[in-house]
Amino acid sequence: MRKILLYISFGATIMIAGSACNAELRKIEKSNDVEKKLAYADRMYAKKKYQMAQNLYEELIPVYKGTEKFDSLYFRYAYCSYYLKDYTQAAFHFGNYIDAFPSSPRAVEIDYRKAYCYYKLSPKISLDQTNTSKAIAAMQTYINNYPQAEKVAEANMVIELLRKKLEKKEYNTAELYYNLGHYKAAGVSFQNLMRNYPDSEQSDSYKYMAIKAYYLYAKNSIFEKQKERYETVVTEYLEFNERYGASKLHGDAEKYYNLAKNNLKTLENEQTKEKSNQ
Repeated sequence: MRKILLYISFGATIMIAGSACNAELRKIEKSNDVEKKLAYADRMYAKKKYQMAQNLYEELIPVYKGTEKFDSLYFRYAYCSYYLKDYTQAAFHFGNYIDAFPSSPRAVEIDYRKAYCYYKLSPKISLDQTNTSKAIAAMQTYINNYPQAEKVAEANMVIELLRKKLEKKEYNTAELYYNLGHYKAAGVSFQNLMRNYPDSEQSDSYKYMAIKAYYLYAKNSIFEKQKERYETVVTEYLEFNERYGASKLHGDAEKYYNLAKNNLKTLENEQTKEKSNQ
């Protein structure tokens, strides 16, 4: 019974406090005293009541724009969106802040936060990765602008994570082409993967898959096109051998090289026979 009474009492206290707060907010909103409104907005911000603070800051922006107080006001206004997890709006406002106050001591922090918003907006791998690319570009800009900044190491880590995400997405596309039997598209995609991510731990496997895909593309081609396409397999293997000679996949890659060479010999013999029969 005591617990029930305590819960009722606690709930009633919260309701009274909330009602008083709402009444005070309505009173502030109706007031023409902008200084009072700003002070109240700052108080709500300090109490982490970001939606209340944001509403008041938004109303005060045109009043204080161009004044010495606008810097702090817009700084907090932008962070309201960030803390409310509206990262699209936060990135927009952080960008506006940098444009308005490029020399502000807060610009370093804001530049990073803008990039971090794009990182938070980066979706799962299967979806469009525009924000992932934006985050990488924004993080790199931050590093370039502030090479000695505190967050540079973190920015580099974020870039690495996001590049791995883009790499995985490209790999999934290449793998899908291969599984569907679109071997030319698969070969090109695996080649692009190797070129786009030359330092990847999987770089040798991308080159190997390109060799494999080009071999199957040649094998399934019409007779007139097979010679040049098997020659592509040979060229791809020679590049693999030069760059990844110590790879565990070297033996597998060599099998396709030997198959391509044997098929080229067979094609050459058939062409020789045709000429002799004419």
